[in-house]
Amino acid sequence: MLSLLAVALGVTAATVQAAAATPEPQTLRTYQGTTISAFAQDGPLVAWFSRGRQHCNGVHVISLANGLQTALPQQTARNVTCRWEVGASPVRLALGGSTALWTLQARSPIPFDYLIGAAVADPKERRYQEIAHTLSGSGLWLGGISGDGSTLVYGVTSVDYADEAGCLAGTSPCTLKVVGGGVYRVEGRPRLVPGTDRTGAVAVAAAGGAVAYVPTTTVGKQGRPVATAELAIEVVDATTGASISHVRTEGTPLALALSAKVVSTLERTPLGLRVAWYERTSGQPLGSLPVSRKASPELTATDTTIVYRVGRSIRAVDVATSKARTLALAAAVPVGLSLEGARLAWAENLPGSARIRTLTLRP
Repeated sequence: MLSLLAVALGVTAATVQAAAATPEPQTLRTYQGTTISAFAQDGPLVAWFSRGRQHCNGVHVISLANGLQTALPQQTARNVTCRWEVGASPVRLALGGSTALWTLQARSPIPFDYLIGAAVADPKERRYQEIAHTLSGSGLWLGGISGDGSTLVYGVTSVDYADEAGCLAGTSPCTLKVVGGGVYRVEGRPRLVPGTDRTGAVAVAAAGGAVAYVPTTTVGKQGRPVATAELAIEVVDATTGASISHVRTEGTPLALALSAKVVSTLERTPLGLRVAWYERTSGQPLGSLPVSRKASPELTATDTTIVYRVGRSIRAVDVATSKARTLALAAAVPVGLSLEGARLAWAENLPGSARIRTLTLRP
């Protein structure tokens, strides 16, 4: 009888340990009557773009260190963010230290992304650039935004006609080509990261004073910039543009993440999608793992863990073991999956409310 009890207690303890090894997501904040369009975090700060139904749109910032919170930008009569018709159009948000950078998108009179920012210490709305292109595709295309610490960056690709005069005259095809662009660092005003203007960028990721970007290879339908495996991902110093490494991928990069030691990608290969990771300082491959063809083109990563999603399923890849596991099943499609140290966070939009969720990852 004693031995049976010991076995039962042992099984119970093992069950408790197994349960403890799988932490559950926690709700950080819940808001009624609003929709969260974008989410980001950096250090102890988390931020999200809230689409107001009766109030102003805005970016809300909370410090997890002390619970203090604020709203950006400062409301003025000329505030663009407040009354922008966000609707279903995507909003991008990046947080670098206590400075936020976000985009507002419009489809008319021409397609453009309005690049806007504000800081906790200086909450005035700063309108940095309208990144616009024509309906046919010529002009500027936004290639993403990213932030980490003092580094806030965005990527742009410039597209133009190979022979505009011939196109207008009808004597030449209206072929579009990449004519430049670049990665810009926001320091009071946008400044081109030297050497990044040769190809433009379709994706960017910042970490530890560096930026990785996916160069634009060619243009697709309606002039949209696209990447291929033909050009290497470039990792450069975010201030000087000095080269750190060239990452040559096996497939076409669909998503990009950068950490202190690792460059992580989601790639499309002839055999399907894979998550791959490379050494940041050398560009050498470290590992890869096939993933579902339904994986969303977004990544967040540290040196040890890469997180991606398939629908509402949030999944992680262990860099050391090359093994994948499911972390959680969100109640709604996760908005802005973000990994900061061991803290994974995202937003969820539920019927009539929105909430911020966090999950502490364990080894």
